Amino acid sequence: MKKIIHIDMDAFFASVEQRNHPEYRGKPVVVGGRPDSRGVVSTCSYEARVYGIHSAMPSAQAYKLCPHAIFVCDHNFSDYKEVSRQVRDIFYEYTDLVEPLSLDEAYLDVTQNKADNPSATLIAQEIRAKIKDRTDLTASAGVSYNKFIAKVASDFRKPDGITVVTPDEAQDFISRLPIRKFWGVGKVTEKRMKELGIETGADLQKFELYELIELFGKSGPYFYNAARGIDNRQVEPDHIRKSIGRETTLKRDITDLEEIYRILKEIADDIEQTMTGYKAKAQTATLKVKYHDFQSVTRSVTSDQPFFRSQEIMNRIWSLVSKTDAGKKPLRLLGISLSALSGKDFGEYDPQLHLPFEETLDKFF
Repeated sequence: MKKIIHIDMDAFFASVEQRNHPEYRGKPVVVGGRPDSRGVVSTCSYEARVYGIHSAMPSAQAYKLCPHAIFVCDHNFSDYKEVSRQVRDIFYEYTDLVEPLSLDEAYLDVTQNKADNPSATLIAQEIRAKIKDRTDLTASAGVSYNKFIAKVASDFRKPDGITVVTPDEAQDFISRLPIRKFWGVGKVTEKRMKELGIETGADLQKFELYELIELFGKSGPYFYNAARGIDNRQVEPDHIRKSIGRETTLKRDITDLEEIYRILKEIADDIEQTMTGYKAKAQTATLKVKYHDFQSVTRSVTSDQPFFRSQEIMNRIWSLVSKTDAGKKPLRLLGISLSALSGKDFGEYDPQLHLPFEETLDKFF
C-alpha cells in the first residue's frame, strides 16, 4: 500500500505578494492582468475569493466584482520560482520521489522515506510546519494511498489544512465527493454528467465500465476506476518536457492576415531562442487561435525532418492558418507550440508544465 502526499501551496502567487508587502495582508489581492487589459487572473488571495473572483477570470470582470482589490500586475516571477525551490528542497529532505505539477504543488511518495517515519500524516505535518517556518507561507496537504485521492483531499481544508483519507475511509469519501471535484471533470463534462443524474461519486459508481466508455470514450476507464478509489499511477520524479511554446493575448481583436503573420513570426523568433537554449528540435508544430467569442481552435502538422529555426516554424504554422477562420473571424489570442522534441537537454524539468504553451505567462499577465 502506497503512502502518497499531495502538497498544494495556498493562493501561492498572491500569498507571496502579501508576504513581501505587509500592507497587502488581510486585503483582496489579485495577481494577473491589468483591469483595463484583456488579461486574466492568475491567482487571488482568499480575501478576494469572497467576492467571487477566481483564477482564469478576466481581470476586467474581477475589477467589477471588487474595485478596491489590489491588482498586482508588475510581478517578479523570480520571487515565485525562488519560493518554489525552497519548498521543493523541503520535500527532498523526506523523499526523492517528488513529482512537481507546477510551481505550487507536488506529489510525494513517502512509502519509504529518508526520515524513516512510518506515518505519512506526521511527515505531511512536518513538511507544512517547515514551509511555514522557512517561507512564512502556508500549504495544505492531502494524504492517502494514491494520487487521485491525495490530490482531491488536499483541497478539502484549504487554506492551511490537512486531510487524511485511509483505505478504509476511501469509499465513503469518494461516494460523497461532488462530481466536479473529480480530476478531469470540467464544465462541459460536469454538465453532461448531471444530465445523466451523476451528481456525486456514489452516482458514478452505479455505471458499468462499458457504459462509461460509451458515454465518455477513453475517459471512461478513468472515471470507472476513480469512482472505486483505484489509481495505480506512480509518483514520477522525472518530468520529460513535452512541448515548448508561446501564446499572447492581443490588445485588440484582429483580422488582418499581415498583422497575424507578424505576430506569429515574433512568437516563432522567441521559440527559436528557447529551442536553441535547450538544444532541442521538434517534429510537430501546433497553431492555437482564440476567436473574439473565446472559442479556441488548435491545428497541428508533423514533419519527417526535425526543425527549430524561426522560419522553419513559420513555414509549418502559416500552412495551418488557412485551416482556421483567421482572417475571417476576429482573433483575440495567437499561440505556437512545438512538440515531439528531441535533443540532449530538452528533458530539463520545467515548473510550468501545467500551463498550456509552456514558458509563457502571457495568458495571465
